[in-house]
Amino acid sequence: MVTIALPDGSRRDFPEALTVQQLAQSIGAGLAAATIGGKVDGTLVDASYLLDTDATVEIVTTKSPQALELIRHSTAHLMAQAVQRLYPGTQVTIGPVIDNGFYYDFVAPRPFTMDDLPLIEAEMTRIVKEQLPVTRTQLPRDEALAFFEQLGESYKTQIIDSIPAGEILSLYTQGEFTDLCRGPHVPNTAKLGAFKLMKVAGAYWRGDSNNIMLSRIYGTAWGNEKELKAYLNQLQEAEKRDHRKLAKQFDLFHQQEEAPGMVFWHPKGWSLWQTVEQYMRRVYRDGGYREVKSPQVLDSTLWKKSGHWDNYKENMFVTESENRQYALKPMNCPGHIQIFKHGLRSHRELPIRYGEFGGCHRNEPSGALHGIMRVRAFTQDDGHIFCTEEQIAAEIKAFHYQAVKVYADFGFTDIAVKIALRPEPGKRLGSDEVWDKAENLLREALSECDVEWEELPGEGAFYSPKIEYHLRDAIGREWQVGTMQVDYHMPDRLGAEYVDEHSQRRKPVMLHRAIVGSLERFLGILIEHHAGQFPLWLAPVQAIVVTVTDAQNDYADQTRNDLVQLGFRVEADLRNEKIGYKIRESTIQRVPYLLVVGEREKENGTVTVRSRAGEDLGSMTMEALHAFLLNEQSAGG
Repeated sequence: MVTIALPDGSRRDFPEALTVQQLAQSIGAGLAAATIGGKVDGTLVDASYLLDTDATVEIVTTKSPQALELIRHSTAHLMAQAVQRLYPGTQVTIGPVIDNGFYYDFVAPRPFTMDDLPLIEAEMTRIVKEQLPVTRTQLPRDEALAFFEQLGESYKTQIIDSIPAGEILSLYTQGEFTDLCRGPHVPNTAKLGAFKLMKVAGAYWRGDSNNIMLSRIYGTAWGNEKELKAYLNQLQEAEKRDHRKLAKQFDLFHQQEEAPGMVFWHPKGWSLWQTVEQYMRRVYRDGGYREVKSPQVLDSTLWKKSGHWDNYKENMFVTESENRQYALKPMNCPGHIQIFKHGLRSHRELPIRYGEFGGCHRNEPSGALHGIMRVRAFTQDDGHIFCTEEQIAAEIKAFHYQAVKVYADFGFTDIAVKIALRPEPGKRLGSDEVWDKAENLLREALSECDVEWEELPGEGAFYSPKIEYHLRDAIGREWQVGTMQVDYHMPDRLGAEYVDEHSQRRKPVMLHRAIVGSLERFLGILIEHHAGQFPLWLAPVQAIVVTVTDAQNDYADQTRNDLVQLGFRVEADLRNEKIGYKIRESTIQRVPYLLVVGEREKENGTVTVRSRAGEDLGSMTMEALHAFLLNEQSAGG
């Protein structure tokens, strides 16, 4: 007898073992036809998986949240089969699922080019139409090794060589193609079809530049053609919004080879930066944070005590001076603990909240760098709260409401909250009991905020779990920005203490928090979210005064100066160009307001106001214009 619990809470008893596919058939023919896999006690499995013990089972169809992993993994195999049909002698290496798609690395007779992709796609479509069953078999490690040696797949044999003897390995076969793979996969190639091959690239075998260069093909796959089309449209829109292109168009910043992963901010870009930083500085103040500043470089002994040296050294820039070893800080937390420790703290002072716009450096691989979204030098709106255990929930709740308001002010209202849980043993500090306590505190605080969240096993920091805030932008992409972490470990390792009400020395709990995270990355997100068309309060240039003829230059210059004195970011276009040309130029620059001054405006002491959308807002006096701009600016940050 096998008892199966279903997601709707119902239970079904079966006299003997059955597969996930057979379970779906027992529920209904329609569900059986749509089945591509299952989820058994939380683990994704093939539709052919045998249910021979009591279990909780969810049927996975193309509409299930777990479907894309199955579809993309299977489409990688589909692509590999098509490649080997078209290019005999090609060997396969690895083909993992990645964000929004998959890739596969090949050892081919020649490197692939973009011209090859339509041919490979066409062959993939033919294989889909062949409706090939996808079957799973298991072989002892040595038999699997012999099998792939016979096929001439030397890279698969290298993978198997690294697996301990005696292991049982799984293989997946569709038609003439067999691959070493843990799975799971769809039951039939007919379940695939909504895919697109995106690009080709080179990649070293096992990521080692001393090894052979492989030929990599990237692709994307979705549950249906509608989802695929929406994703491809999103990519087209993302290309238009690419912050690197817009930065060049609007003269915000540049990057160059002499400073990889670092940013040269131009005046307009630095104005945008300062607007965000000063806004966040007000958030610090209103939240009861005191701003501090800690050193950029600290002795390696401090990083060893904090745990960073053992868990993060590969991401740190290390240097030496006078026979002492130092590291540029990748994080601000150890420095803030030193400030907390400078003097005996009383429980009456807690919570103590420190904030810092702390410059950090992380030695990111050059291949991972991406504009200002992924850099080596960045600044965080970093804060740390030293508190008692009883104060944690209140601090997390206050932070949550504060963060949500900040995101709304910047134009983000679609926010997903997630909890990143403990890493694997050996990759984290402390005991399971401490991690249980920290993770449950995060859950309880979010529950009190009436928030739903998703949990991410294994994705916490080495010293603490964390709440993550993921923003969805104007074209539907998700970005992880803010975090809140409950840390029992670092205050203990670095000797932070306070005196409790019984005159006993106690260890505070340290809450790590950031709302926008890396300012560089957040500015990149803002640029792409708004497509450079910033709301008035963020715009580097809020208005441009343009003249009809040179006779109004003095008046236009005075108008600009008056507005600058009132706190607005305004420029004047006094070039000897036609007014239509000037208007087009300001529109391309997406300046919120154009202030036109001709002879009539000069005589009347007014300006004619046009929005960047081309709307004529009429003539305004300076007093009326000031009130108008002030009212719109206050509606933002």
